[in-house]
Amino acid sequence: QVQLVESGGGSVQAGGSLTLSCTSSGYISSGSCMGWFRQTTSKEREGVALIYTGNGITYYADSVKGRFTISQDNAKNTVYLQMHSLKPEDTAIYYCAARRIYCTFQPRDFDYWGQGTQVTVSS
Repeated sequence: QVQLVESGGGSVQAGGSLTLSCTSSGYISSGSCMGWFRQTTSKEREGVALIYTGNGITYYADSVKGRFTISQDNAKNTVYLQMHSLKPEDTAIYYCAARRIYCTFQPRDFDYWGQGTQVTVSS
């Protein structure tokens, strides 16, 4: 069974930076998609950034392009999300997710989820 554990959330002022980490345990093949989603009480869960572990190709939501970077450390079974130039609208619970094949921004397509970590950006 795959388990995902996030860390690195917190509070920051607008314009600041945070880095989230997601460490996986259990078997995830090299041809898998891992990524980050976020959700608020007023919005549905949305995809933020994805990485295909087989070749490292990344995908970003338009709202975070140029500000967020997703990366992987295969030796540590960890995926990172570096977030820069944070805005109040980035405030949300961020979830790590994984699926065993190609990447998609649809939350329903992902098989495994972390417990979520809160990111709060104040103006």
